[in-house]
Amino acid sequence: MDSSLQVSMNTQELRRPTDDGPEEDTSADEEDEEPKVCHVCGDQATGYHFNALTCEGCKGFFRRAMKRPASFSCPFRGNCVITKSNRRQCQACRLKKCQSIGMLKELIMSDEELEQRRHILKQKRKRAEPLVLSPQQEGAVQELLQAQRSTFDVSFVDFKKFRPIDRNLAPMHEYGQMLLDPSPAFSSPQEEALFQFSSPSNCDERPDATDASSRVFITLPHIADLTTYMIQQIISFAKLISYFRELSMEDQISLLKGAMFEVCQIRFNMLFNDETGVWECGALSYCMDDAARAGFQRHLLDPLMKFHYTLRKLRLDDTEYVLMQAISLFSPDRPGVTDQGTIDRHQEMVALMLKTYIESKRMSTDKRLLFPKIVACLTELRSMNEEYTKQVLEIQDIQPDVSPLILEVVSKDP
Repeated sequence: MDSSLQVSMNTQELRRPTDDGPEEDTSADEEDEEPKVCHVCGDQATGYHFNALTCEGCKGFFRRAMKRPASFSCPFRGNCVITKSNRRQCQACRLKKCQSIGMLKELIMSDEELEQRRHILKQKRKRAEPLVLSPQQEGAVQELLQAQRSTFDVSFVDFKKFRPIDRNLAPMHEYGQMLLDPSPAFSSPQEEALFQFSSPSNCDERPDATDASSRVFITLPHIADLTTYMIQQIISFAKLISYFRELSMEDQISLLKGAMFEVCQIRFNMLFNDETGVWECGALSYCMDDAARAGFQRHLLDPLMKFHYTLRKLRLDDTEYVLMQAISLFSPDRPGVTDQGTIDRHQEMVALMLKTYIESKRMSTDKRLLFPKIVACLTELRSMNEEYTKQVLEIQDIQPDVSPLILEVVSKDP
């Protein structure tokens, strides 16, 4: 045999696909544009099948004949000429032709192997297809967005009859004063400056820092009114979600109490200016000093401030923010929850919507990292929940200006 022909045949042998339909076959010679014909019947060949260049029809015939052996007999003399038009008339001669051109039974995959191969191919095609929200998911997202827009007063025009905020006294610890040994953990000098506090020695010099019982939390009345306003809106938000309303009243209350601090902070993050470290609430504005003046302590405010910078830098849109709130709301492990299975399914559904939304709407190359980053922010926020409850109760013991609604939310009673 000519050596160049042998090399060509060996190359084609390496390129032969396994037995799994035309989408897995290779053409006989990609460099030769001449149409190839089946070596059995002369029909158009689709590639190499079981060691020979054949059409789909003869490929399937050989597979069936080998998997379910039958005693074929030629009604004529055993030397029928097989063509495209008559290939069904004599199975015996067609099978003999298949074998004569080199088709091998050993290359046929078992049913189990075929099923496994099809499953792998299906998964590959699924991963290659662009993700899009289904009509049902689109409807659920629109419901959440409408609930958000109906219940989140981003300009705070309806926030009225509140007790005025008093900033006459400096807080126990200040956000905005640079330390001499600033931490290198921040991404910009502005963020670093806004995040630092005055030194402990300076705090000790304040006359109201020596005796906890003598502290006056001057911004507490206003912050309590602001928090109460936010809580009322979040309750209204939850009640506009159809699959929240389907839960028992006990589970609705447990979910709201468990998620209130987290959802409130997610909403506040939408108003956070990470250039100035200020929450811009329409005509009102707040800094972390205001929370410090209300009696909240550094071991809550430190991680909370960092959370707001981290989340804001993700540049989420309204849909991503509202889905993040829904994931927090439908947490099946909140204290007092009874129907954990249903709530877990709701949370999984919302998480999948968020992943699909990011995949289908975001154009950046690192979009696959966004969902894990959002989950990390939710986890970080969850870790502050208990400390927030503890500090609210401590503040109320010192200065009873916390509203009954806030106390109801942070109470451990079901």
